[in-house]
Amino acid sequence: MQRISFVLLFLSLCIFCNAQPAKRRVISSTKNTAKTTASAEKKADRAALMFPTSAEMPEDVVWRRDIYRQLDLLKDVNAPLYYPVEPRGKEQNLFTYLFRLWLSGRINAYQYKLDGNESFDEKDKADVKELLDRYFIYYEENNGKIIVPESDIPSAEVTRYYIKESSYFDQRSATYKTRVTALCPVLMRGADFADAEAEATPYPLFWIKYDDAAAYLSRMPIMASNLNNVTNMTVDDYFTMNRYDGKIYKTNNLQGRVLPNDSTRIKEQERIEKQLKQFEENIWHYEAPVDSLDSINAAKDEKASTKVKAKTEKKKEEKTSRRSASVKTKAPKSSSAPRVSARRQRR
Repeated sequence: MQRISFVLLFLSLCIFCNAQPAKRRVISSTKNTAKTTASAEKKADRAALMFPTSAEMPEDVVWRRDIYRQLDLLKDVNAPLYYPVEPRGKEQNLFTYLFRLWLSGRINAYQYKLDGNESFDEKDKADVKELLDRYFIYYEENNGKIIVPESDIPSAEVTRYYIKESSYFDQRSATYKTRVTALCPVLMRGADFADAEAEATPYPLFWIKYDDAAAYLSRMPIMASNLNNVTNMTVDDYFTMNRYDGKIYKTNNLQGRVLPNDSTRIKEQERIEKQLKQFEENIWHYEAPVDSLDSINAAKDEKASTKVKAKTEKKKEEKTSRRSASVKTKAPKSSSAPRVSARRQRR
């Protein structure tokens, strides 16, 4: 009987021990998942902590104007983003750097839509394989990891960038700022991309949210001048200080239209640039309305004083002309010849 009771007790203990770890395993697996997620977030935030950048643009600003610019990297002012074309030691250009960050999963890339607008939603993330296949970029796959050799990264063909730029007035700090909010590398490739002399066609690759890449761009040094070969600037400094130069090709508007590709395009670009400059200047300088009473009275007084001056000058000119005319009509003075007098002779 004792043996039977001992066996039953042993079986109950075994059942109890086997039942508990399942629950504990669930809890421990949940804890491990949470730890993995936390560690991933820490790794993602480590670059931001080590290389802090400027704060993000507030969403509740009182005034903002979004414009899209096209940067030509073959221009000297934009060349720091393009050279070196091929990686040279630790030096590389912007596209190579962003491309590697995207392949390693440290930043996200989003699809370039037909309307040209960017969307940073989860459903709009760009698929790596699909994009590489579409543009015939050679890659290898090893244990589910995609690897693109350095020689196959098309950094030499990315000679343009589309950027989204936001100019806004921050009422909290009472400051006017202009910052880049999105980047889009553009692949310039002809119909036969092996022919370098063929007319190139732009192929926008993907959009990258600038705030996602800012922490990494702040530790990428570049040489910003041909005269000073010291790498005393980072890519984040370059964009934050607005050192780039690009033409406006689109603005955020109600119709979602782009600027026309005709003779009016340049005038429209100049008009938008002038609007931005005038807004920045008028924040701190008040100009009285043209139709105000003070301005009307001042204009009347100025007009009246102008008339008085004109009359005074006219009178002076008339007096001067009269004097000169009287001098010309005066009889000449008598000569020094002796005067002749006739006397009567006495008889």
